[in-house]
Amino acid sequence: MPVEVASRPLACFGTAILSALCAFQTVRADSLVPDRVSLTQTAITWSTVRYATDAENGFISGSLDKNTIIDHTFRAHVLENRYLKVTLVPEFGGRILSIIYKPTGHEQLYRTEVGVPYGIKAGNFYYDWLMVYGGIFPTFPGPEHGKTWLNPWAFEVVRESADEVTVAMSLKDNFDYSARPGKFRPSTGIEATYYVTLRADRAALDARMVLKNPQDKAISYEYWICTTLAPGSDPQNPKTTAGAEIIAPIRTYTTPAWSANLADRDESAGVGKRRFENLRFFKNWPTMGIAYAAPDMQGGNFWGVINHDNEEGIIRIADNTRTPGLKMWTWGFHSFTGETDPRKEPNEWRPYVELWAGVSDQFFHSATFPALGEVTIPETYSPTVGMSNVTQANENILINLSAEASGVVLQFFGIEPAIPLRVTLTRGDMALFDEIVKADAKNGNRVSAAIPDRRSGEQVKLTIRTTDGKELIAAETTMN
Repeated sequence: MPVEVASRPLACFGTAILSALCAFQTVRADSLVPDRVSLTQTAITWSTVRYATDAENGFISGSLDKNTIIDHTFRAHVLENRYLKVTLVPEFGGRILSIIYKPTGHEQLYRTEVGVPYGIKAGNFYYDWLMVYGGIFPTFPGPEHGKTWLNPWAFEVVRESADEVTVAMSLKDNFDYSARPGKFRPSTGIEATYYVTLRADRAALDARMVLKNPQDKAISYEYWICTTLAPGSDPQNPKTTAGAEIIAPIRTYTTPAWSANLADRDESAGVGKRRFENLRFFKNWPTMGIAYAAPDMQGGNFWGVINHDNEEGIIRIADNTRTPGLKMWTWGFHSFTGETDPRKEPNEWRPYVELWAGVSDQFFHSATFPALGEVTIPETYSPTVGMSNVTQANENILINLSAEASGVVLQFFGIEPAIPLRVTLTRGDMALFDEIVKADAKNGNRVSAAIPDRRSGEQVKLTIRTTDGKELIAAETTMN
C-alpha cells in the first residue's frame, strides 16, 4: 500500500535485512562521533534606555530618559551540545535567556534589544514598574513577574561531565520592598532553586524548580514560570512573526473584564468562557491582553508556540497537575506590524508571545504551601521542526497524529535524534505502516499511509519504539 516517509534515503518494506539497512543508512556521520556537553562562561551586553533605581529596586521618579541608551554587562553561562546552545543569566532574574537550535541555527526565545521601563507608579507590579528582557525565568512569591525578575540569583555547578551538565540558580525570598503596592504579599521566606540540565545526544533542555517553605506554618504563595517565546527566529533579532500559533490542548479560555475585546464575545462554551480557536494565532490578537486556560491545564502536559512561517516551535512539557495555570499574553499583533527600530524609537510594545505556567489557575489566586513543605516542578523545553501541531508529547518525543481524507498522517520530533525508531500504525489487525525511521533533526519527520476501505469512527493506533523494543509513545486517532 502507498506510504510516504519524509527525509529518508531508503524506503524499507518489512524484511529484517532491509530494515537493518535502512537504520544503518540513516545514521548520519556526525552521530557516529560521541556527543559532549560543555559549560563555558562569557559576558553579554544588554541595552536599555537610561533610568535609575533606589537601593530597594524602586524606580526613581524623573530618571527615565528614552533618548539615551546605555549598556549593561552580565556574566553568562553557556551550556552546549550537538543540538542546543543555551545561555543562562543568573545575575538578572535567574533566567534562561537563549535556546539556539543548532541544526537550523535559529533562536527559540524572545529577547528585547532595548529595555524600556513601563507601568511606573501604576500599582500593577511589585516594584511599581517593570522592564522586559526576555527568555524563561521563575516568578514568585506573587504574580505579575513577582519580585525576583531583576535580582541576582546564586549560581552553582552541580554536575559537569561529557555526558551531562547540571547547574543551579537559587534565591531566598528574605527581602521586601517598603513601597510595594498593597495587593502584593510581603516576604515569605520561600527558598527557590532552579536546576537546568543539558545532556549529550539530547535535543531538549531539562529543568526542575524546587521550592521549600522553611516555616513551621502553611503560607499562601504563587509560583509561575514566565516564558517569552519566538521560535524559528534570527538569533540576532529574535521575535514572534506573523505565522506564530499558540499550541495548547485547550478549547476555551477566560479573560479579565479589561481584556474582553481580545476575541469574539461568543459564550456558547459556557458563561464567561470563550472559544480558543481564533486566539491561538498571534495575528488575531487585536491588542494587548490576558487569557487564561479554562478551566485549567490539568488535561494536558504541554504547551508552546509553533512558527508556521518555517514550522519551527518550542514546547514546554510538564506535569500540569503541578502547574494547572496557563496564562497567555501578547502586546497584540500591531507590535509586529507596527514594529519600529528600538534604538531610534524605544518602547515596550514588542512582538513576542508570553506563556506562563502556575501553581494556581490565575494571577492573584493563591496556592497553599504546607508547613516545612517542598514543591518540585520538572519541565522539559523541546524545539520542534517540521511539525504543524502537537497532539501528544513526553520527555522522549513529540507527535502530531491525524487521520485525513487521504489517510493517516504522522509528524514527529524525536528528542534523541541519533536513535532509530520503529514506527507502527495499525487499524485493527491491519498494519498500515511498520518500519524503522531515523529521526531527522533538521527537518523533522512525516509519515503517511493510505487506509483502504476507510470508515469513519474507526481507530488508528500508533506506537513508536526504539529498535530494542522500548516504547516511547502510544497514541490513537479517530477517522472522520
